[in-house]
Amino acid sequence: MWLRFSRAMIFAVEEINNSSYLLPGVTLGYQVHDSCNSVPMAVKVAFQLANGLDPMFDTGEQCSGSATVSHSSTCACLSDKKQYPTFFRTIPSNQFQAAALAHLIRHFGWTWIGAVRSDNDYGNNGMAAFLQAAQEEARVVVAFVSTWDMRTLLEEMDRLPSPPRQWIGSQSWVTDPGMLHFGLCAGAIGFGIQRSVIPGLRDFLLDLSLQKVSNSPLLTEFWEGGFGCRLGKGTSTVVGVEEKVCDGSEDIQQLQVPYTDTSQLRVTNMVYKAVYAIAHAIHSIVLERLRRVNFSRNGYQVSFDANGDPVATYELVNWQRRESGKMKFVTVGRYDASLVPDQRLDIEKEITWVKNSTQVPVSVCSESCPPGTRKAIQKGKPVCCYDCIQCGEGEINCLICPEEYWPNAERDQCILKPVEFLSFHEVLGIILTACSVGGACLAIATATIFYCHRTSAIVRANNSELSFLLLFSLTLCFLCSLTFIGRPSEWSCMLRHTVFGITFVLCISCVLGKTIVVLMAFRATLPGSNVMKWFGPPQQRLTVVSFTFVQALICTLWLVLSPPFPIKNLTTYKEKIILECDVGSAIGFWAVLGYIGLLALLCFVLAFLARKLPDNFNEAKFITFSMLIFCAVWITFIPAYVSSPGKFTVAVEIFAIITSSFWLFFLLFVPKCFIILFRPEKNTKKHLMEKTSNDIRY
Repeated sequence: MWLRFSRAMIFAVEEINNSSYLLPGVTLGYQVHDSCNSVPMAVKVAFQLANGLDPMFDTGEQCSGSATVSHSSTCACLSDKKQYPTFFRTIPSNQFQAAALAHLIRHFGWTWIGAVRSDNDYGNNGMAAFLQAAQEEARVVVAFVSTWDMRTLLEEMDRLPSPPRQWIGSQSWVTDPGMLHFGLCAGAIGFGIQRSVIPGLRDFLLDLSLQKVSNSPLLTEFWEGGFGCRLGKGTSTVVGVEEKVCDGSEDIQQLQVPYTDTSQLRVTNMVYKAVYAIAHAIHSIVLERLRRVNFSRNGYQVSFDANGDPVATYELVNWQRRESGKMKFVTVGRYDASLVPDQRLDIEKEITWVKNSTQVPVSVCSESCPPGTRKAIQKGKPVCCYDCIQCGEGEINCLICPEEYWPNAERDQCILKPVEFLSFHEVLGIILTACSVGGACLAIATATIFYCHRTSAIVRANNSELSFLLLFSLTLCFLCSLTFIGRPSEWSCMLRHTVFGITFVLCISCVLGKTIVVLMAFRATLPGSNVMKWFGPPQQRLTVVSFTFVQALICTLWLVLSPPFPIKNLTTYKEKIILECDVGSAIGFWAVLGYIGLLALLCFVLAFLARKLPDNFNEAKFITFSMLIFCAVWITFIPAYVSSPGKFTVAVEIFAIITSSFWLFFLLFVPKCFIILFRPEKNTKKHLMEKTSNDIRY
């Protein structure tokens, strides 16, 4: 391979010398030295060539100003223009190759990889680095090593079999045809210098004769090694066995060696471009112009940046197995460092991975944490090794969502919390609405029955004026529960509690008035009593109005000083928002309920005292039972109201309103309607008088 490099240089020099447009009239020369793969030898001949002396050396600055164009030196350190101001190269710096490999690893999501690199001590240290990486759990190994080191590593791998791994190679070995016989690297990928076609090079390389070969020690060594013969007279190396003599019948066209293989002209093209770069620089007057070199050769652009580096472009090479079982290089993509980061890597063909798989191998220490968890680094391990810790409620990636937001089901974004309130469209709202409207309709129907039979004895005997007013207030009690249903607003919050408070006081005031009438009516039957003169219809109306006015005054003060208002309840449920009405002033709220309770208790006491008094149709007893149930419902309401969450708080209040209203209605009016409609014989003055007489007798 190195012979091909030197011959490519000679080919380029002769091509330039024969050119009529590049350095016309100027003949370039060259010297070829064999470094024998030895650093000291390479340094020796470099100084010798730079100083023009043989074999003396100058340690001054005579050679430091000489322009150098390298075809294979990839060390990033050579880009330092302070130390190497005149160094140029046609092969990209390793800095770009490392960036390309890192880009490739990020592209496939690998976070847990092994790494192997060359060391100054070559094989042993390189092997130790590899074995250490192989002991890890990684399934992807990046080998940034030279061809010789990699060959040593793979030979050791063949000797000590290990689980198959996905190899990521540097350009030094991943494009070397001599490495293809290592089957354990099947599926390997890596970046290589772009292939090139150099017209006429193959013919030049194969244009060798015995005369040309014998004039060059390098060609002589190649010829003898390739054909297994000796130039000149054969010599005996083993007793009785004479080596074959090269006689000119050897056919280099049939020789299958790296020298004759021009299908992978990668670094060879760098040699070719380096020669042309120097020629163009000389053509443009050497060093200063070399920095400005910009030309195209064989379809490839040649230029240098501020560090003397060319534009880094690589081919992504994949080792794929042929049907015959042999390995081959397949270019599956490209990497261009001159493009923006997201466009540098372009994968054009399907990659064949380890074990001939088309599935991208997974090589991570820890799987990605699912939504709703966070990473906790495992102690003593790299940052890519972590445990997934469950996040708290209301968090995505363990970041708290804003106040009115909550994580979605996947816990990868915050979404608005659903808003909840007692709606007319839900089942509970529909049932309560139906009960409310149904109760109001029953009250109106009863009022209609009473009005149609207003001259009957039972209606006249039960204080028809208070009865109609009571039915009206019951209708309002049923309907006021509708203000508690629906989306809370400022007006609905103020209306629901005030309407409820005033209508219930009006209702109980009417019941209280009827109770007082029963008591006064009994006392009026005593001899010489004129008590009904002091509690006639005007006084009854005044009593109802007075009690109701007090409640209206309490509600007015409540609305003026600290009215109810709508709020978003974010504390009862973490995952949703409850729209509800805040009472504003707790004192105002409990004052309204307390006043209703006080009137109900007073009404119950008076009705209880009058329960055994002679009365038509047991009016006092029904009032006693209705007030008892009323008080029981509202006493039960208090703990249920306090403990019910969200919209059920409103539902409990509506239930208490409807239940107490229905009991008042059933106990005070259903018996009378039953007599009016189904027992008309009892709806007479005579029957009433007889019943009253019997009650007084017993």
